[in-house]
Amino acid sequence: MEMAGGKVAHDVVHQKTDWNSIHEKICQLLIPLRTTMPFYNSEEERQHGLQQLQQRQKHLIEFCYTVAQKYIFEGRYEDAVPAALHSLRFRMNVYGLSSVELVPAYLLLAEASIGLDQIIQAEEYLSQAQWTVLKSTDCSYATHSLLHRNLGLLFMAKENYDEARYHLANDIYFASCAFGTEDIRTSGGYFHLANIFFDLMKLDLADTLYTKVCEIWDKYLNNRYQVLTEARVQQIDLLGKQFETDTGLDEAQEAEAIRILTSILNIRESTSSRAPQKIVFVLRILAQEYAMRAFNIAQEKQLGAHEQNLIEQLLSIISTEETYPIPYEAGFP
Repeated sequence: MEMAGGKVAHDVVHQKTDWNSIHEKICQLLIPLRTTMPFYNSEEERQHGLQQLQQRQKHLIEFCYTVAQKYIFEGRYEDAVPAALHSLRFRMNVYGLSSVELVPAYLLLAEASIGLDQIIQAEEYLSQAQWTVLKSTDCSYATHSLLHRNLGLLFMAKENYDEARYHLANDIYFASCAFGTEDIRTSGGYFHLANIFFDLMKLDLADTLYTKVCEIWDKYLNNRYQVLTEARVQQIDLLGKQFETDTGLDEAQEAEAIRILTSILNIRESTSSRAPQKIVFVLRILAQEYAMRAFNIAQEKQLGAHEQNLIEQLLSIISTEETYPIPYEAGFP
């Protein structure tokens, strides 16, 4: 009885975690999927109904994936698992059990498992992802990048730095092929590689990579501010065109930016020989990210013009502030 009671208690906790993590967010979206398909008068109507159903499922796939990513970047690994599992289940329903489209969800589950120090579980998810990629003939560079990044994280957790560097180098290569060497989606590989060099006390290499990551995010946020400014002048509702223009960050990318830049800031501040210019540089990028976030919220929630103008003024000050080349100093940072 005691064991059974313990299992019931565990299940209740698991269900509560699942509800708080993702189910509450998608509950209303699930209703159309669980409703019995109506009778259609023609094959054309039936096909249209099936397409609508598939579109809803694809929306849920991306929504659950983004939520899981956000939790991972925030270090909320236990919350990430239910969201990633939901994304995996919807992917199986839409694409089948052996599709390469399942790989991103496997990789999220692996990363969450690494964060929870469940290394064996992470290896199982990564093995499934690797096997699926090997069988695929049309796997994208972006998926290869994610696979190698997670393998790099796994070997970092196992303190096998040679294997970790190999996989992170491949991550950077494939991400560069997919997005370019200076893209924010490539910066994660540079960041994790820098962490390895920092742990190995190869401080000059770590410093170079940390600086590169900061420069990538600084350039991206400056460009994004310019787009927002132009949209404001032209009275364009950018929020409605966010995915079309690809100028904004989703919640997961915002969480990633804050996590990476905060980590670099902590490293810059904690080292014995500090370089104030480098600390200020990271702080300025973080300030711009938070200001951009506030700007988007102000528009989305339709706050008053006064609040929006104040945030715009702050963004303008941050973005136009003159910056000077950061001199390299021996003895990191």
